[in-house]
Amino acid sequence: MKVKGLALTVIFEAESANYGEGVGNVASLKKISRNKGDQYTYISRQALRYNMIEQLGEAEAPVKAEGSGEKKVIQFSAEATIDKYPEIDFFGYLKTEKKAASGGKKRSAKVRLSNAISLETFKGDLDFLTNKGLADRLKENMNIAQAEIHRSYYRYTVTIDLDQIGIDKEYDLELPNSEKARRVNKLLDTISVLYRDIRGRREDLKPLFAIGGVYDIKNPVFQNVVDIKNNKILVDEINGVMFDNIKADTYCGLINGKFDNDNEIKENLNVVSMPEIFSILKGKVSGYYEGN
Repeated sequence: MKVKGLALTVIFEAESANYGEGVGNVASLKKISRNKGDQYTYISRQALRYNMIEQLGEAEAPVKAEGSGEKKVIQFSAEATIDKYPEIDFFGYLKTEKKAASGGKKRSAKVRLSNAISLETFKGDLDFLTNKGLADRLKENMNIAQAEIHRSYYRYTVTIDLDQIGIDKEYDLELPNSEKARRVNKLLDTISVLYRDIRGRREDLKPLFAIGGVYDIKNPVFQNVVDIKNNKILVDEINGVMFDNIKADTYCGLINGKFDNDNEIKENLNVVSMPEIFSILKGKVSGYYEGN
């Protein structure tokens, strides 16, 4: 099967969507530091994966616990195979086996996600939380807590090894091409309307801007060049990686009116509506599998 990769970089807008370890009574957002100590919040790739699997609408692969105490490991069951569970077809598995010479069975991820990193810096905003409504019913003192909050644009990239979906040499399995296409297209449908439930909120993670395509390479093409400044997509940076073999196969989805340079984006990139870019990508995926 010919080498083929799908790469899609997405921008969405969300608020306080992934917390890490708290300090005292303060819930802390997951953050990284860049430049001169500027802090950016992020949603981990594991969190994105969890939401995609949760909303994919396919059976979840069974898991089991091995060992005991601090050495207990939770892993996928031996009977979990890619023909039954798209989850491990997409994101791989590691199954350890006692006394096995090979150490067990493993499959690398064929769908790879980056962290969703904020495109606007975190300024240290805090939300003051109480249970006053409940405490008043008992005429008791209320509990007080704080949580970091940050509303921002976020960017992440998904890359898919199309030529390796539905193939598992560990179990000598290969699925029909029609099933491979169905699975990938269902994942694209999930990404197009992705959301995340957290702390009583439902955050909308569906794309406001998306750029990518199906290529003869597997590079996450636009991962490091899609950025926003003053509510404008930095088009020149995107054009900087538009090699001839990439440009012809690249499409850009845009929600009109969200960014301040809509016209510049439309003049320089191959812009279509958001539903249309996902329709195009699904057509490219189906065409690839039909031709192999």
